[in-house]
Amino acid sequence: MKNLDKKYLEQTASCLMAKDKGILAADESNETAGKRLADIEVANTQENRRLYRELFLGLPGLEKYISGVILFDETFWQKSDSDAPYPQFLSEKNILPGIKIDLGAKDFPGFPGEKLTVGLDDLPERVKKYAENGATFVKWRAVIIIDEKNNLPTPQAIEANADALGRYARICQEAGLVPILEPEVLLNGPHSIAKAEETTTIVLKKVFEKVQEHKVHVPGLILKTSMVIQGDENPDEASPEEIAEATVRVLLQTVPKNIGGVVFLSGGQTPIEASAHLDAIAEKRSLPFEIAFSYARALQGPAMQIWKGKPENVEAARIEFKKRLQLNTLADAGDYDISLEYSD
Repeated sequence: MKNLDKKYLEQTASCLMAKDKGILAADESNETAGKRLADIEVANTQENRRLYRELFLGLPGLEKYISGVILFDETFWQKSDSDAPYPQFLSEKNILPGIKIDLGAKDFPGFPGEKLTVGLDDLPERVKKYAENGATFVKWRAVIIIDEKNNLPTPQAIEANADALGRYARICQEAGLVPILEPEVLLNGPHSIAKAEETTTIVLKKVFEKVQEHKVHVPGLILKTSMVIQGDENPDEASPEEIAEATVRVLLQTVPKNIGGVVFLSGGQTPIEASAHLDAIAEKRSLPFEIAFSYARALQGPAMQIWKGKPENVEAARIEFKKRLQLNTLADAGDYDISLEYSD
């Protein structure tokens, strides 16, 4: 087992968790990126996917709002409009380049309806390649499904995914990269906010058990977590205050105080919901670690509807993207108000 450069890992995590900034999740797979493009009637080609990334990464002043960007493999090796490889392009803006390192959530053999994220087999070699080409941090996403009719999630699925997260984190820290651990409890279904809280608590406790078991340096890692929200088919909609209270309770019970930081995923929320809920959590001011946002669609979705793949729409789309960045920066400080959504 290699020694870790703990100081370097902590410094990188601290840069990622810089105050008044978030981490942009630009790591949609080619298939998912294709769905986003299809929504605006744009063909899913390699160049159109690059233009999709360029729309956001090329925003002048992006570094005022974003500390790091999680890239997908294809984007990592592509070049910006200025002909610089994207990791270099971001580094020159003082934005840390990161990479989604897992190979996707696959059907979990023997456990119908559940997923296990794969990609550990050749992870040391892949991590080394990305580190040599400019990556400073990595991300691995696990998918946890709540299905009360079928008694999901099972303890086995939670155990297997948590163990993979722990193993991944140690491998990446040995390569000098800060791991982001993303155990996402999906919003899909009719479950209550109480069930979401119960499940998220169990999942995060198991994740940090595995983090300890695999001797991961906690101050040199970041948790990317779901907010505690009822299922999207549940008509009993919780208020931002209730969501914040449940989320903070879970984090205080499960997350080590010395963690490098915690960022929230938007996972099925609308852009306004993601901002309002983050603001309500930030207003609690009761967490012992830094928090921030790490959104994809909640930042990019409205701008995509303006862009529609047309060069003449880039400027207007970037104005909308910048607005969402500004609003979430305010939310991260507990200073967001929904009235700001409707002001110029």
